[in-house]
Amino acid sequence: MRSQPHRPLSRRSLLVAGAAAGAASGLAPGPAWAGARPRPFGRFGSPADRRDPGTLYVHPAGAGDFTTVAAAVAAATGTGRTLVIAPGVYRETVAVDAGRTGMTWIGASGNPRDVVVVYDNAAGTPKPGGGTYGTTGSATTTVRADGFTARWITFANDWLRADHPDVTGTQAVAIKVQGDRSAFHHCRFLGHQDTLYADSLALTAFARQYYSHCYAEGDVDFVFGRATAVFEHCHFRTLDRTDLDGAPYGFVFAPSTAGANPRGHLVTGSRVSSEAPDGHYKLARPWVPGSDRTARPMLVVRETWLGPGIDAVAPYAAMSDAFPWQDQRFAEYRNTGPGAVVTVPGNRPQLTAEQAASATRADWLGDWRPWKEAC
Repeated sequence: MRSQPHRPLSRRSLLVAGAAAGAASGLAPGPAWAGARPRPFGRFGSPADRRDPGTLYVHPAGAGDFTTVAAAVAAATGTGRTLVIAPGVYRETVAVDAGRTGMTWIGASGNPRDVVVVYDNAAGTPKPGGGTYGTTGSATTTVRADGFTARWITFANDWLRADHPDVTGTQAVAIKVQGDRSAFHHCRFLGHQDTLYADSLALTAFARQYYSHCYAEGDVDFVFGRATAVFEHCHFRTLDRTDLDGAPYGFVFAPSTAGANPRGHLVTGSRVSSEAPDGHYKLARPWVPGSDRTARPMLVVRETWLGPGIDAVAPYAAMSDAFPWQDQRFAEYRNTGPGAVVTVPGNRPQLTAEQAASATRADWLGDWRPWKEAC
């Protein structure tokens, strides 16, 4: 069943109102205990009543073990550690290196708008000591470890073009995920260009990722990368733009699947809405990066509602004339909504029923079943 969330608290609203704004979250509601907070860590214990020795508590005013997420990650050596994060805006960059496997982050309130990890680097932001950060270096959060799980967290990059008209590298990543078996439940990803970087550690590494009941917003290629990623019951929202005179304003998806990988991005039971005028966004374009000219980007969008912001006549475009989208692996199946109307069949490749039977979360993720995980 598709969720029909209310309009979310956007990244722009976040800048003004902060994590405690009274707007709707745009996600399915959290558990019943989310509204009552007798303790800053809810039902997840506290430093005085620790859930288990592997749990660390983060609180911005000092009621936990650490006041920053980065400090807690640095202390969480080994495998299987849990961070319980109290409500607050954590303005910092955070990196989970490959050795910290099996880590879990939990937003203590059960509402993702309460716990925000945010910073404002862009690809063109000057680095101390010279040079710029580049797309990867712009990420607010980077996850390289396998087995990472996050629940009820907002990952954001609030860098804005309007504030930096002299910067040409406008990619600004909220989170870059590279580990295998990375799962995000009821999370938000806020940015504008390159918001959610679903990637892997190497060209030959087929990292599996799962996003359930999540919200992502942006404008240019804001869900991208070479991971084998499943997006289930998610809400993607395209932003309005005042810096452009006409369409297209941007692209929702930009997969860069390795040619040897049989599975790229799968979107199922989700929805795509827009703040922009009708028809001003493309659904996707293929990204064939310079580091992998053999890539064959793959995207399947099935049983998903596509709003009027999507150009129904020509929903796909090429990023480079050398790699036309028609030569890649793009397909749809039983989508609905004004952006899904097929007016030019050649522009909208469709799966057959037989092909669709093999385009499921179970086929994509193999022996890993993250939708069965309990918190």
